[in-house]
Amino acid sequence: MSARKDVFVGVALMVVYTGAISFADAITKHIASGFAAPQLFAVSGLVVAALCLVAGRPFGSVPRTRFVGHMVVRCALGVAASIAFFLAFRELAMAEVFLFVGLMPIISAALSGPVLGERFQVRTWIALCIGVLGVFCLFPRGIHDFGVGHLAAGVAVLSGSLSLVLARFATNRENQSLAQVFYPNLTLGLVMCVALPFVWRPMSGTEWALVGAYSVALFVARWLSILALKLLPVHVVTMLMSLQFVWMVWMDATVFGVATPGHVYFGAFIVTGAGTVLVWQRMLPQRTSNVVT
Repeated sequence: MSARKDVFVGVALMVVYTGAISFADAITKHIASGFAAPQLFAVSGLVVAALCLVAGRPFGSVPRTRFVGHMVVRCALGVAASIAFFLAFRELAMAEVFLFVGLMPIISAALSGPVLGERFQVRTWIALCIGVLGVFCLFPRGIHDFGVGHLAAGVAVLSGSLSLVLARFATNRENQSLAQVFYPNLTLGLVMCVALPFVWRPMSGTEWALVGAYSVALFVARWLSILALKLLPVHVVTMLMSLQFVWMVWMDATVFGVATPGHVYFGAFIVTGAGTVLVWQRMLPQRTSNVVT
């Protein structure tokens, strides 16, 4: 597959990803208002792991990976990121959480150097820095507005960025994309089952259906993101996550009745613009193979 075709396929995968993950995030925000994190993640983690087994049946049984150490770290990061995002969505509007997602490209770009051995052009760092400036539009009255929800979102994007970098490391070296979804979600489900007896609350049929829909959407989104990581650098994949903003604003307004302030729109415009620059740079001919743009 040509480099340009890789870009188009990767972008298409991420467009579908943003719809699926935004749907899952909306369910998370709804469930977070009445249930503890272990109740959602114990069920969804095990369901996603089961879906991986079903999807992988034509190719074998349990997904395997040669990078056990990397996978152990990814599993721990997955638990941390899931809990942190749960807390962030409970405290903040979806569009506000999105601006923290805008931090992921700059974090993943910084981590890709030591982990993946990738080198970046100056113009790429400029685009990344412009993108991260958009996050600070979340605090028009100053950083003193920073709260628990913002701290949780920060922890979530830090954990998620490192997890994505490690996933790219593995997927570039083996054709086991389902393993990158299976083990983190299996770990999440099993760890949350330990706390489940202490926090369990009965759920209605509608709530069970929502958890089931969340699990399916999460499975689709995470698998697509892993496939996209085989085609695009981590910082480009995370910048394309900026498309979530459109979904989040719509869901804030139609589902939760929350209006998005103008400064959040402005921040999203900056982040999205930087993402567009990164994708365009990726499509340009590269002079050397070890320079990532």
